[in-house]
Amino acid sequence: MSALRPSTIFTVAMLATAVLAGVCLPASAQALNSATGNNALIRQNDLQILQNRIQRQQYQQQQQQNRAQDRQIVQQPPPVVQQLKPSCQTQIIGTTAVSNCR
Repeated sequence: MSALRPSTIFTVAMLATAVLAGVCLPASAQALNSATGNNALIRQNDLQILQNRIQRQQYQQQQQQNRAQDRQIVQQPPPVVQQLKPSCQTQIIGTTAVSNCR
């Protein structure tokens, strides 16, 4: 895995802070859902959503790095391959030219 970029670290830290802030809210803020099971399920869903966002951001950043890397690669020119020319000898016999190629 490649080294984390500062923006990734910052994003993870901000999301962790948001999750912790949501967990530490006073009980009155959670009065909407009276059942404890519902609160745990909602927190689990929120955590899954945040994890998905982080994974999406990391994927997008990796794609940007890959594209930047691809742009830096310079295409090498094709190698020069010498072609052999047939060795032809032209002989003139009388008034006729005769080519002898190998």
